[in-house]
Amino acid sequence: MNALRTPDAPDIEDTRAHPVTVLGLDFVGLVVALLFFAWSLSPSLIPRDWLYQGLISGITAVTGYGIGVLIAYPARRWIVPHLTWWRRRHTVRQIAQAVAALLVVALVVGALLVAADRQNEIEALMGLDATSSFAYLRTGLVVAAVFTVVLLIARGLRHLADAFARFLGARLHIPVPVAHVVAPVLLAVLVVVFVNQVLLAGSSKAANLVFSGDNNSTDPGDAQPTESERSGSPMSAAAWDTLGRQGRSFVDGGSRAAELTAFSGAPAREPIRVYAGLESAPDTAAQVDLVLDELDRTGAWDRQVLVVSATTGTGWVNPVAADSIELMYNGDTAIAAIQYSYLPSWISFLTDGSAAASAGKALIDGVQERWSQLPQDARPRLLVYGESLGSQSAEAAFDDIADLRSSVDGALFVGPPNSNTLWRSLVDNRDPGSPEVLPTYNDGLEVRFAENAQNLEPNGRPWLEPRVVYLQHASDPVVWWGPDLLFTRPDWLSEPPGSDRVPSMRWYPIVTFWQVAGDVMRGTSPPVGHGHNYEDLIPYGWAAIAAPDGWTDADTARVAAAIEDTVPAG
Repeated sequence: MNALRTPDAPDIEDTRAHPVTVLGLDFVGLVVALLFFAWSLSPSLIPRDWLYQGLISGITAVTGYGIGVLIAYPARRWIVPHLTWWRRRHTVRQIAQAVAALLVVALVVGALLVAADRQNEIEALMGLDATSSFAYLRTGLVVAAVFTVVLLIARGLRHLADAFARFLGARLHIPVPVAHVVAPVLLAVLVVVFVNQVLLAGSSKAANLVFSGDNNSTDPGDAQPTESERSGSPMSAAAWDTLGRQGRSFVDGGSRAAELTAFSGAPAREPIRVYAGLESAPDTAAQVDLVLDELDRTGAWDRQVLVVSATTGTGWVNPVAADSIELMYNGDTAIAAIQYSYLPSWISFLTDGSAAASAGKALIDGVQERWSQLPQDARPRLLVYGESLGSQSAEAAFDDIADLRSSVDGALFVGPPNSNTLWRSLVDNRDPGSPEVLPTYNDGLEVRFAENAQNLEPNGRPWLEPRVVYLQHASDPVVWWGPDLLFTRPDWLSEPPGSDRVPSMRWYPIVTFWQVAGDVMRGTSPPVGHGHNYEDLIPYGWAAIAAPDGWTDADTARVAAAIEDTVPAG
């Protein structure tokens, strides 16, 4: 029989491993969270103001905290109780709390001050005003708010899982260890179902409602065209009120014949612009048929150039791309496009990326089939254009680079997303020693990549026609963001940096993924010539793949200067 414990007897040491906490947070989790926080402040591709940086760093820090807790749990449960020094864990906890509290404050303030200087590196590279170091301290408040909200949600879910496990043990008599495994799994499944079927589905419906309303609006200054060469005109079967906001801007935009004549000094033709919106026809196949009818009606097959433009999520066609080719050919052009979504590209990419692919393939296949039936010496030069998600839409029509070059007379792809299949295959199979940030494929014989006009010069290397060009900035997050960033250092972060990426950018597991994901949302915020802005380079891209006979570098520079006058400053 055990002796009775007297009041003066010391407590028997509890060898169970309890977490060391600091400010109510798990010590190991806090250490990893601070590490992720410091990494998240390192330079990325796009300059970030204090508020946006706080959002990115808050998400990153709480991710690190969760990883730290997961790392510490098995060690605390099965290893620490067998360590003799752990019997003095109260002393360890007190020392750790005091030291960690001081380190938290010092690290946060120091990291934020350094981060402001690092942001200034990017801003100087892009010609932007410097960030105030003191103002950047406000980032810490945003980080704390984001961290707290996410942590409270996570703890609420954990308590819910514990309660569910107790219920399984008490009511269904499931063994406790099994219940504590089953409960979190079932809860995770319920959360995933809730997020997918309620939040995301509801958000998608809400987004469609919001953006469909925007789609029905018309930009100030846009009016129904009167020229028969344009969809939406009184002569067109594609009614003006069905084209959507971006479609109406496209068909009413650009220069008319008189303006083109004034620019070139030679009589110009009225440019043809045909378009089918989501409301112009009941489905994609009917939209393509409508576009083909419009090409027939407007006499597009008799023009020098016919461009099939794959649109972005909302149906947008970059006016710089359309204006550039029309200036280059003095209006002897036709451009065709269809709309496949109401949603901005990033939402469309996340919720229904297949819509872009199917629409691009249907339109290009339809136009190419009709075009190929014309006599070879009596048909326009067929070109393909795609920007951002539009490049993914256009690429979907082709199996590989050989299929592309055998189907059309040239292609210009701008700011391709990292997930583009054709682009990815070309980059992965680039010439040995060629950098990912600006690759060379087959010695530039068929396709070339450019971040500036100089990259598009012949440089004594043969370049066969039809030609394919990809425009991509080293600082464009759309080009470089992908799931592989989570756990793999990409080649473009192991190589010397491109012309507009700071050398101090480094890859950190998980953290860089969140950094570049945040950059994607602000990809168009830098000035023209950086990030996801290519307006200054598009005329040179067109000249490289489809310059008219007798065209000179001076002609391209003149078109680029005319385009620059129409593009707002960054």
